[in-house]
Amino acid sequence: MKQKLTEDLKSAMKSADQTTVGVLRLLLAALKNKEIEKRSGNVDLTDEDVLRVILSEAKKRKDSIDIFRQGKREDLVLKEKEELAIIEKYLPQQLTVEEIEKAIDRVLSALPAKDFPVAMKSAMQELRGKADAKLVAEIIKKKISL
Repeated sequence: MKQKLTEDLKSAMKSADQTTVGVLRLLLAALKNKEIEKRSGNVDLTDEDVLRVILSEAKKRKDSIDIFRQGKREDLVLKEKEELAIIEKYLPQQLTVEEIEKAIDRVLSALPAKDFPVAMKSAMQELRGKADAKLVAEIIKKKISL
């Protein structure tokens, strides 16, 4: 996955797509920081590690969009949306609400008690990268309260 990011950076540089170049450089820098954090500077990260970094960067953009909207800064909202669209190309296909609900139903049926933190942890192990955590939390809360 990291190799694909590097290849895409090269092609974006050749096509002079400055927005894509900037986002991919940020992603690669975040991955390098993760490698340093793991104290394995030259050892490749697993695809799971790369996915977590990309998810983290996507979440940062989503949070920024919300904050800029509250501040009525539509120019910055558009910029963050552009960056988010580029980042989302590297995320797995997101599940539909129905698919998420089915997965949560399976998780809840396997749990002895309807405890939100335990349910959330179990659900996110299965759905990480495939579903937005906020949406998963909303669905779990709704199903537990029924």
